[in-house]
Amino acid sequence: MARVIDATHDPAPAPTADPSLAADIDALCRLTGTFTLRSGQVASEYFDKYLFESDPALLTRVARRMLDLLPEDTELLGGLELGGVPIATMVSSLTGRPALFVRKAAKEYGTCKLAEGPDVAGRRVTLIEDVITTGGAVRDATRALREAGAVVEVVVCAIDRSPAGENPLADVGLEVRPVLTKAELDAVRG
Repeated sequence: MARVIDATHDPAPAPTADPSLAADIDALCRLTGTFTLRSGQVASEYFDKYLFESDPALLTRVARRMLDLLPEDTELLGGLELGGVPIATMVSSLTGRPALFVRKAAKEYGTCKLAEGPDVAGRRVTLIEDVITTGGAVRDATRALREAGAVVEVVVCAIDRSPAGENPLADVGLEVRPVLTKAELDAVRG
């Protein structure tokens, strides 16, 4: 399993794998074909997270699994555009912690904000993401939020597709806490 725990932060207990959640997400969301990922990598399979995010029952199950992965000192839940937003909203609803919606780029009108919601300066933000492979979008958001004064140390994701035992975000000092890993999804296929 690619659960990465950083001893300098309050580590979340690694929840035991939920084979039924893995099986349900795999059956609904795993697509095969040729897919170009955000990183530019070409993959023969793709996890269409919008299929579980648009299913209220599955979205709730994923969000509930995230609760045990959140650092206790989390002040804001930073949902990354677009897939992290519905998950962060559901986790916010379940925890009562405020959500923050992090754009890929600051909007060029109105408030011109990158992060919509409460001010982040001096606050602990736990990022919420749908799928991580190389972590490009998370890396960009982490840097931008830190520049705005946020303390960002953890990202909780629904699916970690990175190679087992590797932390694709180690270069920015970010701990990855996944609900499911690619290995767990592959295991339900036998």
